[in-house]
This record gives sequence, C-alpha cells and structure tokens, in this order.
Amino acid sequence: MHLFYTPHIIGEAYQLDEEESKHCTRVLRLKIGDQVHLIDGKGGFFLAEIISDHPKKTTLRVISVEREYSKRNHYLHIAVAPTKNIDRFEWFLEKATEIGIDEITPIICERSERKEIKTDRSNKIITSAVKQSLKAYHPKLNHQITFKEFVKQAFADVKYIAHCDEMDKQSISSGFIPHQNYLILIGPEGDFSPSEIEYALQNGFVPITLGSSRLRTETAALQACFEINYLNR
Repeated sequence: MHLFYTPHIIGEAYQLDEEESKHCTRVLRLKIGDQVHLIDGKGGFFLAEIISDHPKKTTLRVISVEREYSKRNHYLHIAVAPTKNIDRFEWFLEKATEIGIDEITPIICERSERKEIKTDRSNKIITSAVKQSLKAYHPKLNHQITFKEFVKQAFADVKYIAHCDEMDKQSISSGFIPHQNYLILIGPEGDFSPSEIEYALQNGFVPITLGSSRLRTETAALQACFEINYLNR
C-alpha cells in the first residue's frame, strides 16, 4: 500500500508537496493511472489516482472516501522535556505516534540540557510514523515553551506530573477514570527541580510514579503513553 499524508485535502484534486512528489515519482516510480491511499490526519482515509506525475508537483484525483475514523475515546497530551541526545526524543515521537497520542509539547525546564528542537524535523518524524502505522489522526506538535509558562496555562480533565522526588505519589491506574482528557508532565535528565514540582502541584497537577525503576526521559514518556492507552482500551 502506497500511503501519503495530505493534510489540506479539499474536494477531488490534491497536489503533493515537492518532497512527497519526489518520493512518489522518483523513489516509488509511480505513474499516471496508478492508485494510492491518502490520509488527512483528521480521520479521513481516501483512495486516489495519479493524474499528473510531475516530480515536484504530483497531482492526485480522489476516487473515494474509503473510511472515516471517529476520534479515540480519550485525549492524551504529553508535555516532555527534550533530551540532550535528540535521537532519544525523536524515538519517543515515533513510538508514541505508533501507540497513540494526540498532542505533544516540548517543555524547557530548569535542568534541561537541550533548549531547542527543530519542529519541522520533528513533525516529519511524526508524519512518517503516522503513515507507517496507518493512523487516521496526526498528533499535534506544539512549539517549545518554558515549564512555568506551560503549567500556568495548562488545561485538562486529569493533570499528572511524573517525578522521582520522595513524596506520596499514586500510580496512573490508581483511581483511574477512563475516557478523559489527560495531560502528563515528564521532566528532563536530572528530573524536575523541587520548585517546579511544587509549582505544578499548586496548579492542580497530581504527582504520579511510573514504577520502581529509574527511567530515562523518553522511556518514562512512552511508559505513560502506553499506560493511558492500555487503561482506555
């Protein structure tokens, strides 16, 4: 199955961007008349035919809407500090997309060693994972923001902060309420600072543990992603 991400599809015709056009005509060697599948990242799954195989602006004609997926029974937003080794953060983006996530926000914390990510590159990794796993919805990747600015404006039905400090913490499954809008904070290498933890608690976040093992940032974020999806299955 040849699948392309077409987020702005309207009507029967759609023109692939230059990168996707090159992949379609030069890599896959598809020609006029060949059929492909499209996803719009908003629940639509389409069958289309190539009507122009220009290597920079391939044009498609939508033949039919094959499926229209309804939204999932919950919404998961993970705000995570990008790792010093960017490959680990990108691994999280890929795997979380495959498992199921709706929104990701990179947060810059007091102990963050990485202060910047390339949003365009990160979105390409997410898009590739969407296509690979045949997801109907494309997760939203927000621009990076400081921890305090994010926490101050954060809204969700259920708000968690995962950290390693010694205090009373609950597991995600403890008193779990399904089918909610969930927001989980995951800190950087070195964890959140005590002042950040206190600030989150003051703003309605519930402290949680992800188990007895000390997890890397990207592993903790993926563990949280898996648990929320598993409990909402």
